[in-house]
Amino acid sequence: MAAAHRPLVHGPGPLRSTAGDPVHSPGPLDRLAGRETGQAPRAARADHFQPTKLTSMFPALLAHPNVDEVCELRDPFGIMAFHGGNLERTTDVIAREVATRTGASLYAVIQHAPLREHVPSITIRPEHSALLQEFLDHVDTVIAVHGYGRETQFWNVLLGGRNRELANHLAEHLRAALPDAFGVVDDLDDIPRGLRGLHEANPVNLPPGAGVQLELPPTIRWNKEARNWSDHEGTPRAPQVSTLIDALVDAVDAWTAPQGARRSISQLTPPGESFRR
Repeated sequence: MAAAHRPLVHGPGPLRSTAGDPVHSPGPLDRLAGRETGQAPRAARADHFQPTKLTSMFPALLAHPNVDEVCELRDPFGIMAFHGGNLERTTDVIAREVATRTGASLYAVIQHAPLREHVPSITIRPEHSALLQEFLDHVDTVIAVHGYGRETQFWNVLLGGRNRELANHLAEHLRAALPDAFGVVDDLDDIPRGLRGLHEANPVNLPPGAGVQLELPPTIRWNKEARNWSDHEGTPRAPQVSTLIDALVDAVDAWTAPQGARRSISQLTPPGESFRR
């Protein structure tokens, strides 16, 4: 669809990277395709996904034939991608590869096209999923991989969640590895309120050591050459996705290494903020 590849206008011309290359707007940032963190246009939704209450959204999603729920139990460090598949594209691919390469446990909810339904994180509850309950009983700390789309944050990787020590640790590895075009934000004051992942009911904060909500902008998940989302619908992997995965693997390995594991949760953010994510 031609409109999905229109350059993102930022001022008088297309938004450009620090290298000067024009950036094409990924489909979900185009008004015709819906927001990355929102719902798809009505025409793309499955007619029978119509939960009547907010609390019924997650059970209804899991019951949908175009949804796969994945739970793989390994180490007590966990990786999550419960907005994966056709919703926040490439997030489940990143989560699965990081989990596989580090031996971490994995929980993912994968929506297959044309389904695109955003179920708020705080409504994703273990009482509605035996697999999610099993995962949370097994892990002590997690990284939840998300995708978001905001024109004011088009290049920033955001590190929210209540485990601030782990967030700072991830930030160090990501800053050292990612291209200069990408910002890495681990100061909660600089993260939009709705993307901070601090709500006590958010799955990222349910394990004993809580975790980090890793929000990835479209530019890091988009394959500019293929003009589609990386690793989505047969699209080849974008170079920056490989770099991101390698950095996350190194960070998780360093965090969980027996001789240098940093499992202290002394920097967990206390309860007090209530957000929808």
